[in-house]
Amino acid sequence: MDASPRGGAPGFVRAPDAGTLLIPDASGNNRLDTLENIIDTGRIGLLFMVPGVDETLRVNGAATLSTDAGALAHFAGEARKPRLAIRVAVEEAYLHCAKAFMRSALWSEASRIERSRLPSMGEMLHDQIGSGTRESQEEMLTRYAADLAAP
Repeated sequence: MDASPRGGAPGFVRAPDAGTLLIPDASGNNRLDTLENIIDTGRIGLLFMVPGVDETLRVNGAATLSTDAGALAHFAGEARKPRLAIRVAVEEAYLHCAKAFMRSALWSEASRIERSRLPSMGEMLHDQIGSGTRESQEEMLTRYAADLAAP
């Protein structure tokens, strides 16, 4: 299994009924780990985090990949319409207590570090696998911003 972050503006996950979630498959790093795991296992586990809120929502269920026009219609107003939606038949949904985030002070400004104290992802990948470019954090952010702005 993998744990892949997904995110979007508030409400990016849709709930067409009380037992179903639809998650748009937004373009990202072009890795298919989550999609392959859904195909292999038919299962998904989700952890929803809201900045500034220490409690998290955990959801587990059966998952399928859908290109159904009805499922994708839920995202029609989005700037970037997904080509695929992850459909989750919710089997468990529960809140998780705040203790871990309280201990880590994850949302506290005081616990934030300067990003420049760590190598960029491009630098880490280059050092680990010896290929690719040693893209700086600024170069990566510029590339990501252009990608996110494209329709």
